[in-house]
Amino acid sequence: MQPGWGTYGGLVRHLWSFAGDDDRSDVNQTLFEPFVNYNLANGWYLITDMIITANWDARSGQQWTVPVGGGAGKLFKIGSLPINARVEAYTNIEKPEGAPDWQVLFTFQMLFPK
Repeated sequence: MQPGWGTYGGLVRHLWSFAGDDDRSDVNQTLFEPFVNYNLANGWYLITDMIITANWDARSGQQWTVPVGGGAGKLFKIGSLPINARVEAYTNIEKPEGAPDWQVLFTFQMLFPK
């Protein structure tokens, strides 16, 4: 959805194996990706884009990865080329053993509109 203040929505995906080599591990995973982009003045915006995953084949207590956080970005031009740059930080409030406690993401996109 795109109300006047920005964009919000989500993505849901589930992957599972149903064929293939018997010696290969089964796949049974779900992904939820809610996102909110709040527009500010002069090309700036606030964003949260959490990628929540569940591995249903993992043992109990090790199935979920749930990040919480967000960041900020800016749309600008280098010459006539539109650029989208953003930085985000997330802490994993639920995670399997061995997964990171937090993550930092930096995005630099060159945009080629028609």
